[in-house]
Formats: sequence, C-alpha cells, structure tokens
Amino acid sequence: MHAIRVASAALLGVTALTFTAPAAGAAVTENSVTSFGFSVVPSTIAAGGQVSLHVDSCNDDTRVSSGVFDPVTIPKGHSSATAKVDWDAKPGAAYRVTFTCGGESGHTDLTIAGGHPSDPTHYPLPVQRGVHAGEGGSVAGFDLKEIGLGAALIAGSLAVAYHYSRRRPGDDNA
Repeated sequence: MHAIRVASAALLGVTALTFTAPAAGAAVTENSVTSFGFSVVPSTIAAGGQVSLHVDSCNDDTRVSSGVFDPVTIPKGHSSATAKVDWDAKPGAAYRVTFTCGGESGHTDLTIAGGHPSDPTHYPLPVQRGVHAGEGGSVAGFDLKEIGLGAALIAGSLAVAYHYSRRRPGDDNA
C-alpha cells in the first residue's frame, strides 16, 4: 500500500510540472534562406521607434520594404540603414520585412510592442527620477485559461495534501 501512495504522489508531481511548463516553440519565426545575410535590430519595437536594417554579402543595392515603414535602400558597399516605424502600427502585430538584393529576396518579421517610445512631440512623458525597478517582464496580458488552470492545480495539490495529512497510520483501506 505504501508503494501505491508513493507512486500516486510522484505521478501527481509529474503531472503538475507538465501542465505548468511553458509550451516549447510556441512562437517560432522563420527567416528566409538567401545567399546574403540580413537582419532587423531590434526585432520587437514600439510604434514610432527606429530600427536598424543590416545586410551582409550583397554586391548590389539592397531594397528593404515593409508595410510598417517607408521603403529604404541600402547602397552597394554599405551594410546598414535605419527606418522609422509608423506611429499607427498595430501593437502586438508582426510585420514582414523584405530584403531584396539583385534578383533575390528574403524576409523576416518585425513585431510591434505595446506603448510608444518617449517622443515629446507626440506623447509628452513626465520627468521621472530614481530607480525604475519592476518595469521588466512580458508584453502579453493575462490569460484567463492559464490562470484558471494554475488555480485548479494549486487547489488540487492542497486537497491531496489535506487528505494525506488527515489519514491515520492504521488507515490502509482508502
């Protein structure tokens, strides 16, 4: 009987860990494969922000286009340029950025974060002093399904712990 209790507790623990672990590969973005290299830095930015566009091993002018900024040309012999993201870009959306070198094209995604950068001409921000502690974290909001699942797992674990704490040493029937 003792082995059944240990096995049940181990199974409960493994189940709880399985349901609380994040899903692997939930948001994988795939870049195109080309004979030249390219990137957008940063890959996530707020509307109105500025991105740096990089290209390697292109022996021609590189044209960079996207629905979220005006087309940019990186001249032959140069490796980067900048682009300003439109203020009306939708937060949370991923926009395709296409790099064209000669007759070859490749693409990557640019994700728009929530909020706006501190641009006093559009959104004046108050002067802040001191440490900015606790401002990190995720851009995503609350997911009620995950909160409910977490609460159910905690409640179930507490119920099992209570059940085993209330059992008497001589109770092997249950």
